[in-house]
Amino acid sequence: MDFAVDETHESIREAVRAMCARFGDDYWMDKDDKHQFPWEFYQAVADAGWLGLTIPEEYGGGALGVTEAAIVEREISASGAGMSGCSAVHIGIFGFDPLIRHGSEELKKRFLPRAAAGDLHVSFAVTEPDAGTDTLNLTTRARKVDGGWLVSGKKVWITKAQESERMFLLVRTSPREGKAHRGLTLMFARLDPDRVTIREIPKLGRHAVDTNELFIDELFVADEDVIGEVGEGFRVILSGLNAERVISANAALGLGEAALRKAVAYANERVVFGRPIGKNQLISGQLAEARIRLDAATAICDKAAWMIDNDFPCGREANEAKFLAGEAGFHAADVAINVHGGYGYAREYHVERYFREARLNRIAPISQEMVLNYVAEHVLGLPRSY
Repeated sequence: MDFAVDETHESIREAVRAMCARFGDDYWMDKDDKHQFPWEFYQAVADAGWLGLTIPEEYGGGALGVTEAAIVEREISASGAGMSGCSAVHIGIFGFDPLIRHGSEELKKRFLPRAAAGDLHVSFAVTEPDAGTDTLNLTTRARKVDGGWLVSGKKVWITKAQESERMFLLVRTSPREGKAHRGLTLMFARLDPDRVTIREIPKLGRHAVDTNELFIDELFVADEDVIGEVGEGFRVILSGLNAERVISANAALGLGEAALRKAVAYANERVVFGRPIGKNQLISGQLAEARIRLDAATAICDKAAWMIDNDFPCGREANEAKFLAGEAGFHAADVAINVHGGYGYAREYHVERYFREARLNRIAPISQEMVLNYVAEHVLGLPRSY
């Protein structure tokens, strides 16, 4: 792994920071308060070309890798946009990986140029109310009809469904028997309002981007909208999971950086008992520990991204990156509340919003407990615990 400064990466950081500077904390507080999708920000990201970052050049994209996508998401989050900013654009930056890797040429030509241009909004519809992270136990079913499939079932925790035209929809096309991973199929389905009822889920934070339940009733999906082989959908989504964890980890890191930046500034400015509170070891020690945790998590995140881009197996590193970044980001946000005291619990300095959004990174896109299960089984060789 090369630790030299990469000029391209530095240019990406500077460009994203300049773009995000137009959307300050007050912008994100307003969107959070009003539960409004940040359309102005989304369009700025699209105009800058970041939405097509990982899409191949022949479809209008930038043909860059996980490392570059992670840099963009970290800088967006670190600007103060947090998870609201990242969730608004995450799928556009990286989420088309299943289609890029496994989709037919016709499907790629039909949709990837639109994704790169920013005018195609998409959701991921995998999780279900009774399955959670037990993906192999999905019950949303598709039955074969002439020219396609009819899908019925329920999905939950579906981000951005209200803005989306299409969804990556994982369904069961044959009964679960024999090898458990067989029989699931990934489809690029239309969010037909006549067949899909969307119900928003009230939640703790990240209010600028909606989270929803989907109720699907006989939704038609054409044969040509199936991604990969019928019955092999689990393998299709599995190929991109490590990259998703690394990119999500970088969003967590960015939020921690935003919180720490606010806390350090406040510790230098706030005077109590005739001295800046940053002079007190009980304050400075918390800030120093937050810095150390973020730096350590950054190191494993950067390593995991590099391994993915250079085709090294990295299940261990990707999961560790997700775990450490989720913990470090939340810890930094918690420290920011502590340093600001009562003002941290209030809204003036925005750290309460960072805190609410940082908590999400410890349960999504996979819980910390499931990461520990993975490491225990696949790294330490312990018996499977779930």
